[in-house]
Amino acid sequence: MSYLIDSSAWVEYFKGNEKYAFLNDLIKSNTICTNDLILTELLPSIIHKKEHNLAELLNAVRKNALFIDWLEIRNVQLLNLKHGYNNIGIPDIIIAQNCIQNESTIITHDKHFKPMAKYIPLKIYE
Repeated sequence: MSYLIDSSAWVEYFKGNEKYAFLNDLIKSNTICTNDLILTELLPSIIHKKEHNLAELLNAVRKNALFIDWLEIRNVQLLNLKHGYNNIGIPDIIIAQNCIQNESTIITHDKHFKPMAKYIPLKIYE
């Protein structure tokens, strides 16, 4: 079992949100992963703030390779629109696709993943 930690969950964890304290155990058990899209969302700000140790630690987390199936991305976005969700961004769909491809459960603070999990096989940590 691997847990992909979305950038929104990382932000909450870094802010000290107690709801995400359980990530300490997952980090220690080496069951977490990330991908380059999530790192691209996080690292520029972290590096700009000169938090180089944190950047190094995040870069050391196991990465799921991104294999983007653009036809599937378009189909998921069409499903989103058909279900009345017109504000789910392509990056979130790519992250969801990455979780499904790697059989990872997503840990997120972002509200966009829950609706998609109703009609795609996305596992969300509850």
